[in-house]
Amino acid sequence: MAEKLLEIRDLHVTASGREILKGLNLTVNKGEVHVLLGPNGAGKSTLVNTIMGHPQYKVTSGQVIFEGEDITDTKTDERARRGLFLSFQSPEEIPGVSVENFLRTSYGAITQKPVKIFAFKKELEATMAELKMDESYAERGLNVGFSGGEKKKNEILQMLMLHPKLAILDETDSGLDVDAVKIVSQGVEKYKNAENGLLIITHNTKILEFVDVSSVHVLVDGQIVRSGDRALIDEINTSGFTGLKAAV
Repeated sequence: MAEKLLEIRDLHVTASGREILKGLNLTVNKGEVHVLLGPNGAGKSTLVNTIMGHPQYKVTSGQVIFEGEDITDTKTDERARRGLFLSFQSPEEIPGVSVENFLRTSYGAITQKPVKIFAFKKELEATMAELKMDESYAERGLNVGFSGGEKKKNEILQMLMLHPKLAILDETDSGLDVDAVKIVSQGVEKYKNAENGLLIITHNTKILEFVDVSSVHVLVDGQIVRSGDRALIDEINTSGFTGLKAAV
């Protein structure tokens, strides 16, 4: 029997006084890759931020369960230490903090253990090479002056270096050319193993061409209205999201 990693149970969430998620249910087991598709305004980013504990989003009922424990009221930093990771749709620039220092500090904060600098640096260099990132970027300010594609690669670099149990990728393929999508997809495949899980949030399907997907879900108006396998991706590419709500 598959071991559950993340469970979303009948989740209702409001932001700025408006209900956005309206009884959402989702389970991600270890070793699985789940994809959440939906039109703009469906609630995808709200779900992502709620899973990570963003204070702007208020859970009015329901639960977020991670590895069998209720984390609905847990703070964001504690969720990160438990093994949750979010790749941002629009990564922020942080002048004065190098990529390497950011990663090393983050790794130490998550593991609560001293970082072995030589081994960490060696792993960082190897991972950057796999993502075709110039090693000089390790000394540059985090995302400062990076192109859109370089920022997205840097998000995948963080995922690979921090070794989360569940990685959530929010529109990671947005704005990437075909070559960059392939590199990011290779990073996703390198991350995957039998003990972790992946939730990809997107309204585009480019990255999905290169990723082995377990389940596909369609979010419309705050609820998952369809779930299926890769065939659902093809259906959406052909017909769009129109009419899916009626198929509940």
